[in-house]
Amino acid sequence: MKNSARTLLIVILSLGLLWLFLRGAHLDQVWGEIKRADGWWIALSLATTVGNMVIRAVRWQYLLAPIGHARFRPAFRTTMIGFAASTVLPARAGEIIRPYLLARQEGLSGTATFATVVVERLLDGATVVLLLAVYVLFFAQNISAGNALYHAVRVGGLAVGAGTVVILGLMFFAAKDPEAIGRWAYKLEHLLPGRFTHMLAEGLQRFAEGLAVVRAPGRLLTALALSLPLWLCIAVGIWATTMAFHIEMSFTGSFLLLSMLVVGVAVPTPGGIGAFEAAARVGLTSFFAVDNDRAVGAALILHATSVLPTLALGFLFLIQDGLDFGSMRKMATAAAEGDAR
Repeated sequence: MKNSARTLLIVILSLGLLWLFLRGAHLDQVWGEIKRADGWWIALSLATTVGNMVIRAVRWQYLLAPIGHARFRPAFRTTMIGFAASTVLPARAGEIIRPYLLARQEGLSGTATFATVVVERLLDGATVVLLLAVYVLFFAQNISAGNALYHAVRVGGLAVGAGTVVILGLMFFAAKDPEAIGRWAYKLEHLLPGRFTHMLAEGLQRFAEGLAVVRAPGRLLTALALSLPLWLCIAVGIWATTMAFHIEMSFTGSFLLLSMLVVGVAVPTPGGIGAFEAAARVGLTSFFAVDNDRAVGAALILHATSVLPTLALGFLFLIQDGLDFGSMRKMATAAAEGDAR
């Protein structure tokens, strides 16, 4: 019953965001803008989606290296499956399925592997904030100082950057001595049931072991360096879509739009449906004075180019592994319950 209510709320949220996104748009003109879009630029945007997944897999291998060897092929396949799952399942279930699958295939600790996904997200946040800072410092001359949304994005970027530094600092201390984290959890035995305390201590210790890359500043900086081409690849995809729709926006302008899209995909709808489009439309119309119908068309195509390659390859890999949509749901439940050790 609880799951049904949550699913209903997510559907209502998605539909509400889509309604806000399409409100005021003239669908016949939107379709006209899509038909006039340059197919070669759209093809480039599609290619960058596959490219950034390749870089994600390479970066993940590097983050996993301190806890065990992971081959590129399984890392890439499970990355595609995980992102495909997040597109069709609520609550970004793919972020749980992906480490669960790879741990099972490569003989790694599921909890430690999941910890590397958490580090990935922090690196992603830090890189997006870095690109936003580059835009604000060097390329924002055309944005009005009185633009309230632009001011909010700048403040939000600063807050995310500060939060990322704090969390990485806490992870550094946790990663320095994983066994100490486990021992600390055992001290809760007089407050919690013994079996639960044991599971908690074991889980926290494995999670801290998965943060091994945070232990060495040099390795962490290398992982951050790997994040830069990843997000530049995503930025190229955004810029290529604006070029397809004949929108006057510099490549560095995609750094600003990227920050808006990151906020959009953070909304817990499957694949960011509604929220992604709304964020893209608001960014294009508010920052780059794009006509609303053209912005709506560009937002729809941009979202399509960012998810269709992932869905196609992700489900192809699922079929090859003898899995299906129902299997993904079961995997997400099993992983969340801690079946992968």
